[in-house]
Amino acid sequence: MDKREIQSIIKLLDDPDQSVFMAIRNKLTQMGTGVIPFLETAWENSLDELFQSRIESIIQEIHHSNIKSNLKKWESSGNDLLQGALLIAQFQYPEINQEEILKTIELLKKDVWLEINENLTALEKIKIVNHIFFDVHNYSRSNTFQNSPQSNYINQLLESKKGSPIALSILYAGICQQLNIPIFGVALPKNFILCYKDPLLQAFDEDMNEGVLFYINPFNKGVVFGKKEIEAFIKQQKLENKKAYFQPCSNKETIIHLLNQLIEFYDSMGDKTKSDDFRSLLKILYF
Repeated sequence: MDKREIQSIIKLLDDPDQSVFMAIRNKLTQMGTGVIPFLETAWENSLDELFQSRIESIIQEIHHSNIKSNLKKWESSGNDLLQGALLIAQFQYPEINQEEILKTIELLKKDVWLEINENLTALEKIKIVNHIFFDVHNYSRSNTFQNSPQSNYINQLLESKKGSPIALSILYAGICQQLNIPIFGVALPKNFILCYKDPLLQAFDEDMNEGVLFYINPFNKGVVFGKKEIEAFIKQQKLENKKAYFQPCSNKETIIHLLNQLIEFYDSMGDKTKSDDFRSLLKILYF
């Protein structure tokens, strides 16, 4: 359709007949993201509250549909951890500047890359990553993360330099993975952590937790620890000792944990609409 045809269709959104509105709504949503600028212009040029609210709902539906489509593609195309986290952030913050976010990530990645070489041991590599993350770029824990769903979004983390355990872990692991450093998430309750996974170990010792060399806690400035510390934490928190608390999880599983955490937040806040929106994303990754 050309510009005039689209504008003519949008004008019909003020029709009081609900069936007419639904027909126009369906037609506009099928057009996809390309129609959003026309809808925004129409919203700005109107003072009719019903007309504006209808436009807002259509824009949101188009946006959500686009993210769901991209999440399906993400699931079947390599599961880049940072890309997955960015899609979740865009679902909540459609206006975020993706280009700026990628520039910030690339700068962080470049600073790590300049210091890393293949002759370093695993621990030496992590020491460098920790220095770049926590000393040079000043990333740190959010002291209010238990009351703030915002601390879980990667765009908020990059802006404030403070985040929740899972947000810091995703950024840390995502950068490392892009640099071929085998860092993966570990879904430890109440404190999502990371592990350094050496695939060579798995071939020689089945009791090495699928090749885990050691664990890393980005929420505590990247401190390195072993299996005994996790066992002590489980005992202290009176948790059931599960094998999953010691093993690396896939990037898809990490994003699922992120979504579950956001759903739990919005449920506790009584925002059922928001939690249901994120459940719709969860269904894409589960089925």
